[in-house]
Amino acid sequence: MNFIDFIIFLAYLVGIVVFGMSFYQKDRSSLEYSTGSGTIPAWVIALSIFATFVSSISFLALPGVAYLSNWNAYVFSLSIPIAIFMAIRFFIPLYRSVGSPSAYTYLENRFGAWARMYVATFWLLTQVMRVAVILYLLALPMYVIIGWDMRIIITITSISVMLYAILGGIKAVMWTDAIQAIILMSGAVITLVILMFSLPGGVAQYFEVAARYEKFSLGSFGFHFTESTFWVVFIYGIFINLQNYGIDQNFIQRYMSARNEKEAVRSAFAGGLLYIPVSLLFFMVGTGLFVYYQVFPEGLPAEFQQEGMSDSVFPYFIVNVLPVGITGLLIASVFAAGMSTISTSLNAGATVILTDFYQRFKSTVDEKESVWVLYVTSAVICILGTVISFYIIQVESALEIWWNLSGIFSGGMLGLFLLGYFAKKAVNVPAVISVVTGLLTITWMSLSPIYFTGGWAAYQNPLHGYMTIVIGTMIIFFVGFLLSYFVSAYNGRNRMEESRNTGDN
Repeated sequence: MNFIDFIIFLAYLVGIVVFGMSFYQKDRSSLEYSTGSGTIPAWVIALSIFATFVSSISFLALPGVAYLSNWNAYVFSLSIPIAIFMAIRFFIPLYRSVGSPSAYTYLENRFGAWARMYVATFWLLTQVMRVAVILYLLALPMYVIIGWDMRIIITITSISVMLYAILGGIKAVMWTDAIQAIILMSGAVITLVILMFSLPGGVAQYFEVAARYEKFSLGSFGFHFTESTFWVVFIYGIFINLQNYGIDQNFIQRYMSARNEKEAVRSAFAGGLLYIPVSLLFFMVGTGLFVYYQVFPEGLPAEFQQEGMSDSVFPYFIVNVLPVGITGLLIASVFAAGMSTISTSLNAGATVILTDFYQRFKSTVDEKESVWVLYVTSAVICILGTVISFYIIQVESALEIWWNLSGIFSGGMLGLFLLGYFAKKAVNVPAVISVVTGLLTITWMSLSPIYFTGGWAAYQNPLHGYMTIVIGTMIIFFVGFLLSYFVSAYNGRNRMEESRNTGDN
């Protein structure tokens, strides 16, 4: 990497860490660490919500998807307004009324301690692995760009994020998120402009070549659910985005950091909708890479044209085509996307451990002890994520296995929340049965294509993998709703019989 680009990248890394650490307070409360005591401006929260949603995976994978195929995956972004509407209409007022830093306090109020422990435990597992996966996927392209050992890149990243996330608390996380959001958006815009104007025919050639190869296609509009059609991706996006904006602690904590409910709603609305045009930018960059290397095929080495290398084309372009200085900015953009996601998981994970476990099971916890728990658990989550990412480097199949397991773990969460909120008659036992039924369904749908082969192939899930969370969530909701209805009707008849017998006597 050019020395000037390295200096730009280093300046970003040092600057963001120092800026985040500047929010350190010697005497702070646990609430200030987790929610900033409700004093963070709405525009900062909005940018933080956006940055939380965008990871280094999005920054590199979305251009890779567009380069390899078309814009079918962009339909996921088009479903965001529906999820945001439900979040601001139902969930934000709910969490603000409960008043707890944890999203999962509501589940205990609704169904009992088991529901809170179940969701909090599996959410924490997903966050530890999320940190590990982001560190690994961040180090992978950075290894291509910088050439350093992946373990060194992972270690530098984790230490940097851990320093400002722990010392600065949620304020540091959200203010650095805002800066990182601006950096990654700037990087995407600059890249697209350079791509378009590097073509001999300029912008017109960009659209002409892309249209010729049908790169702007959103997929088939057929109503069949065995492949990635427009409707499959759209329905999948509604459920995943509702899970993110409606029940994910990473987002709920931001709603609780707003000064009031009105600002929380504005932040969720702006932060969510911002992803729609920015993700479009990512897809346009990926399409631009395809057009560029159609026009200049000699510019892309043969190894990058092989199957499975589409995610590496953008990093190669960053290093070998972009002008000096811009390359440094783009490297900083990749790091910005990853660091914002990791810092969010550290703070939110520590908050869940303190609120849903430590304070839940220890009768008396003073503020000093609570803050130290937040510090220590943030560090533990980061260290665990770092160690697991080292393991993923050597066993890449573990990554695919984890994506399947994370779908199983998180698949039941949304269904349980929807059951608790919309099925007013839903009670404890039917909720337990519905979650078990839903998780068994999700497990079969996720793992049957892998393990049911040969003579067992007839028992594979026939639907596209995107439909797993959709079917699992709906089963949890409707099984819980129907069982609760029958239980309520049965209890009602018993009460009538008892009343009649009492009257006869």
